[in-house]
Amino acid sequence: MHFNNESTNRPPRSSAKKYVSPTSLFITACVLFFSAASLVNAFPTSKLSAVQGGLHGDRHSLCGRSSCSSYTRPRPQISTINGDARQSMVLRGRVYRSLTRRLGSGANERVTSGTRSVSGKRLLGVLYGAEASSDSTVSSDVDDNAEGQDVKVAITNENKDDTNNNTAEELEKVHQLEKEAVEQQINQEKEEFQAAVKEVTEAVVEVSKSAVNLGGAVITKSPGIFTRFFTLLATSEMRNDFARRRKWYISDWTDAFKKKRQVIPAVLFLYFACLAPAVSFGTIASEITNGSIGVVEFLLSSGMAGMLYSITCGQPMAFLAPTGLTLAFISGLFRFCTLRNLPFFPVYAWVGLWSSAFMMILGLSGSSKLIRYCTRFTDEVFNGLLSVNFIYEAFSSLRRNFVNADPMNLTMPFVALSMALGTFFSTMKVVKFESSKFFNTKVRGVIKNFGPVSVILFFTLVNLLPWFQKFHVPTLSVPDTFQLAGGRSFLVSLKEIPVKVRWLCALPAWLLTCLFFMDQNISVRLVNNPDNKLKKGEAYNMDMVALGGITGVLSVLGLPWMCGATVQSMNHVRAMSEMKVNEETGETEVEVTETRLTGFTIHALLASTVLLLPWIKKIPIPVVSGVFLFLGRKLMTGNTFFKRVTDAFAESKRLREDHPINLLGRKKMNAFTGIQVLCLLGLFAFKQIPSITIFFPAMILFLMFIRSFVLPKYFSEEEFVALEDPTPS
Repeated sequence: MHFNNESTNRPPRSSAKKYVSPTSLFITACVLFFSAASLVNAFPTSKLSAVQGGLHGDRHSLCGRSSCSSYTRPRPQISTINGDARQSMVLRGRVYRSLTRRLGSGANERVTSGTRSVSGKRLLGVLYGAEASSDSTVSSDVDDNAEGQDVKVAITNENKDDTNNNTAEELEKVHQLEKEAVEQQINQEKEEFQAAVKEVTEAVVEVSKSAVNLGGAVITKSPGIFTRFFTLLATSEMRNDFARRRKWYISDWTDAFKKKRQVIPAVLFLYFACLAPAVSFGTIASEITNGSIGVVEFLLSSGMAGMLYSITCGQPMAFLAPTGLTLAFISGLFRFCTLRNLPFFPVYAWVGLWSSAFMMILGLSGSSKLIRYCTRFTDEVFNGLLSVNFIYEAFSSLRRNFVNADPMNLTMPFVALSMALGTFFSTMKVVKFESSKFFNTKVRGVIKNFGPVSVILFFTLVNLLPWFQKFHVPTLSVPDTFQLAGGRSFLVSLKEIPVKVRWLCALPAWLLTCLFFMDQNISVRLVNNPDNKLKKGEAYNMDMVALGGITGVLSVLGLPWMCGATVQSMNHVRAMSEMKVNEETGETEVEVTETRLTGFTIHALLASTVLLLPWIKKIPIPVVSGVFLFLGRKLMTGNTFFKRVTDAFAESKRLREDHPINLLGRKKMNAFTGIQVLCLLGLFAFKQIPSITIFFPAMILFLMFIRSFVLPKYFSEEEFVALEDPTPS
């Protein structure tokens, strides 16, 4: 690097006076400035004043002025610096900025490479000393630990070629030191990373060992912990139920495989028997809730609830399904939320969660023992209400066809009525075919088991024929694709309502709990009736706890609540019943296959129906109405209340000797039966008023009150026994 002598216009050299160039003066000032900056960063704050004084003295001596406040650092004359010098200065500026970023504010930090150690201020001094030596060699000796010493700068002129060589060597040293510092930092980070990975690996191994030990402890000790916890919470009634059903739990699943010919047709028929109410109630719910809950929700809820109940319940022969009473309660709750401008699903979820907690408390406390006060008088009236309700819904559907049709063309309503009655009578015939005289026992059994499903498929295929479609018989109204109503998500947001409203939801939840308590226990009580010849025992409290847990799950998902379904449960018992003749006594005996597999499979198929919606749409509504007629009529079988209604007009000589008419007289029996008829009519009328249906459980309690406190004033205990309704002890 060299200077252009023509552009500098310097005066000729003289032995008496040495000339100092402006460039050298500028470089000297730069060295002083950065040296002072290094000292300021290195010295403590308390000692800055001394350093500042020294720097002020240097500047005073250089500028020759009385005050340094007006001192202005000389700026280099760009025009006096040739291209090589300018490029060198730019290069060193970049190196300086790189070094300052790596060294940070600690100018005294050491950069070590092998056995060589250079301080940050030394590097800066070397860098900018090299710039000063472009015209002359600058000797800078600044003591790093000295305070307040004056900076002495000696500027001497040396050979320009030697200066250029020295500058290149110094820059090379700076680059080498920088490279070594970067490599050292990378190596250090690498070592730290490897150490961290090692520590994490060791921690993972330790956690894994701890998890294995914890899992082993849980597996080995959880039965004892669960037993102690269960003993603490559950009463003796609940523990007895659990002990009674636990020994049968495995056989509840395996017994079904011993009766495959009976299980398969029962599953197929009961699938349609459970599908019809789910679709019907789903259609009605969609109308009364403005599309908030529809057919898809009822199918999912029926399937999920049924599968969970089959796994966790005490009596697997009972089914859960939507009921008219539950639908009426949901309708009333929706109207209340609409009037109060409250979001429906959060209120619905909180009511369900409160009800779930109440039912689980009732089950664990053994409160289901109170159901013994619900005598046969109440059971028969409630059973009769369900039967009448199914038949009423079937005829209501057929009546709508006539109301909505053109008065001048009633072809479609009569065709629909024919399909419904054909489905009903055909199903009744094939079910009774087992007791006929035709064919052998095996063939009669196959016709009886597969007959109801064959009837449904037959009328559905007939409706698909081209020449039959001109009648436009209505089919099931279900969505084309699987989607919850309104496109909402599965989980309900529980925080959308105030805390006060959440607590107030406990009030309607208590009414819902009473409804479920009565409905569930009465349905299971009818299943456990001694006339059904079940052998594995009852477990009312387990059933109540299972229903409580399922209600909580459905509430959080915003799906409709399910409850004990008497019609489906009794048809399940009869579908799994087998008539056998005792060769020794010659009497006909009933054997029921008690299994959980049928209920689980039926409801699994019901839940999977959401994937077959386009096919379900092809089932005619009159066929569903025919199934409703069959279920309602079938439920009347075995109900002594309806038998006494028909026997009231029978000749006493043609009745058995122990019949109530022969024991008590026609007048006494008809009085008791008439009271049951009035109670049935009162319940049916009460159910038809939507605004008060939410209080229906109170009517069940009223029936129990009549039987326990009113009827004993007019009937003796002997008369109750003759009427097959003894008072519980």
